[in-house]
Amino acid sequence: MDQPTVGILHPGSMGAAVAACATANAAAVLWCEAGRSDASAARAAEFRLTPVPALHELLDRSDIVISLCPPAAAEGLAHDVAAYGFTGVFVEANAINPERTRRIATLLEPDAIVVDGGVVGSPPVHGKTPTLYVSGPSDTTARIEALFAGTAVQTKALGTEVGKASALKLSYASFQKTSRVLVALAVGMAREHGVDQELIEVASRRTDSYLSEPQYVAKTAARAWRWGPELEEAADALAAAGLPPEMLHAAATTLARWHDVKDDGELTLTDALDRLVHP
Repeated sequence: MDQPTVGILHPGSMGAAVAACATANAAAVLWCEAGRSDASAARAAEFRLTPVPALHELLDRSDIVISLCPPAAAEGLAHDVAAYGFTGVFVEANAINPERTRRIATLLEPDAIVVDGGVVGSPPVHGKTPTLYVSGPSDTTARIEALFAGTAVQTKALGTEVGKASALKLSYASFQKTSRVLVALAVGMAREHGVDQELIEVASRRTDSYLSEPQYVAKTAARAWRWGPELEEAADALAAAGLPPEMLHAAATTLARWHDVKDDGELTLTDALDRLVHP
């Protein structure tokens, strides 16, 4: 089979690293420079992605397009792709709820073939090996598996139903991300009463407790700008299933208090906890 040309929308920290893995089995991996930041350009250059000046050129040249962007932008981006009349494979890999994924599939089909995707794990750098779960037509999901064969991105097909991969991603995110928020609240409460070190000591007796790793709170704060919208998506998915969404809405509200420290790699645990009290 000929190597496909792949387009990535857009090269954020996850998107650029995933796209870099695709270069192993692709003729080229393209990204669109229009409207992107200097940081995006630097990431794309670091991962040796091929720039194109406009979206229409990326869509013209790409056999497979992978959409990895903040949840709020997913449908708008899909509308832009649909308006152009893209006829290749569109991998909707954003952290959005299954209903939105199915809406995007309806929007793009039958011109394009839509694969539902969900990345579980950290970006594939420094030895990290995330899994890209996919669902959709079996012959097309097999193409995505082939695209990442032998790379740090593991792939697993979940069947032919669009929505399954999104559901798995958000089911995992509901626990993973909310548990980090609970750590911040628990340590913050304990600190107010001068027992935060004792709390950590108690939690450290349980090796499966995130409470024993409070240093992760600062990383949570730096990622809050994208985790919050992801939890809102998960809350919508819970509501659609007849389950109570309030916990995830509340967690997203907590994350919003950290919105102004986006991607701050220098943030400390003390700073993050202080910002919960005084956002």
